Amino acid sequence: MAGSLFGRLSLEEGDSANSLEGLGIKLDGEAMHQALDTLSDSTSSTTANDLDLIFLKGIMESPVAHERFEEPKLEAVRDNNMELVQDILKDLGPLAERSQAADELADILKEPHFRSLLETHDSVASKNYETPPPSPCSFMDSALNNQPVPPDAVRMVGIRKVSGEHLGVTFRVESGELVIARILHGGMIDQQGLLHVGDIIKEVNGKEVGNDHKALQEMLKEASGSVVLKILPSYQEPHTPRQAFVKCHFDCDPSHDNLIPCKEAGLSFNSGDILQIFNQEDLNWWQACHIEGGSAGLIPSQLLEEKRKAFVKRDLELTTT
Repeated sequence: MAGSLFGRLSLEEGDSANSLEGLGIKLDGEAMHQALDTLSDSTSSTTANDLDLIFLKGIMESPVAHERFEEPKLEAVRDNNMELVQDILKDLGPLAERSQAADELADILKEPHFRSLLETHDSVASKNYETPPPSPCSFMDSALNNQPVPPDAVRMVGIRKVSGEHLGVTFRVESGELVIARILHGGMIDQQGLLHVGDIIKEVNGKEVGNDHKALQEMLKEASGSVVLKILPSYQEPHTPRQAFVKCHFDCDPSHDNLIPCKEAGLSFNSGDILQIFNQEDLNWWQACHIEGGSAGLIPSQLLEEKRKAFVKRDLELTTT
């Protein structure tokens, strides 16, 4: 890659500008909204696949995609083709004795493979599907999920805060549970060391949190005084992240970034600023602060910003064509 968006060597993840080529959006309106809701809950994970999910979400939200996804739905013309073939064979009977073409057509219509194809088409067209038998693994998974959580696995964590104060933590939905996705360096939670990445949040002040990470963020933001969290620890071994310094070559305002998992946790910077990177574990969002000091926040990783620039260029090309 000729240049670098940050003033340092590019990461080894490689240039992935062509990863957006050939994406086709063929969804109806309801499916589009369902897919966008699902993608919104997936963009704060730390796996490589979620980087593709972030840009798929951006593509699906773009006006260009919405102009193209409304394609007519394919429908079968009829679902009784076997009956039609029988009628055709009756009409071909007298003609087959006098016409070689009629006799050849009758032989084709009687072929077992051709008849199987028509039977399959009629079954699909009439939506006559057979429900497959349940897998033995599904019974085992259901039994495991229904088992109560051991009491000694649950932990109560108490913190004190004022209303409107950010805890410096973001969440993601994983298997229907709210899980701590990242803990911002220097934030309240990081300083106390009572919570860790991967911990599952079950209750806040005795109220179940469900699986809406935005509602949980708002609940914790507005809470004041003593806040008691009921969690299931992840027991992940913490490790010291490597630090680095970068010079920014572009401006960033998290309040206008529709990809950031939590706008309040974002860090604003301008071209020419020097940032200290504390954590690069997330492929999409790094934790950094200004070298002059201040609280840490999320900034787009170099890989994410490079793919964003490639996506914007591709979007402009589609708009002008």
